[in-house]
Amino acid sequence: MLLTTTSVLEGMRITRYIGIVTGETIIGANIVRDFMAGITDIIGGRASAYEKSLVEAKQIALNEMIEDARVKGANAIIGIDLDYETVGQGSMLMVSVSGTAVMVEPL
Repeated sequence: MLLTTTSVLEGMRITRYIGIVTGETIIGANIVRDFMAGITDIIGGRASAYEKSLVEAKQIALNEMIEDARVKGANAIIGIDLDYETVGQGSMLMVSVSGTAVMVEPL
């Protein structure tokens, strides 16, 4: 599956627009991760536990979108947009991704 944030794929021709595809995931914060992030905020540095969770959530959302496109018969997704939002009074993080499923072929 070809993926791009742009509306075109260099060297490829879009032969069919299939439609919008999406993927979402919500990850909850936990006490240990929050505690360690709080310490990191005080002493400085990166909150690696949160970063790891964020990367995992992003990958889950992308995989859901890719599966949605495969089911619809696409071989590429263009115009991909990733969004990150906090939900539940900031105790959870939502990652959503969307794009346009298309069929492409080499020029």
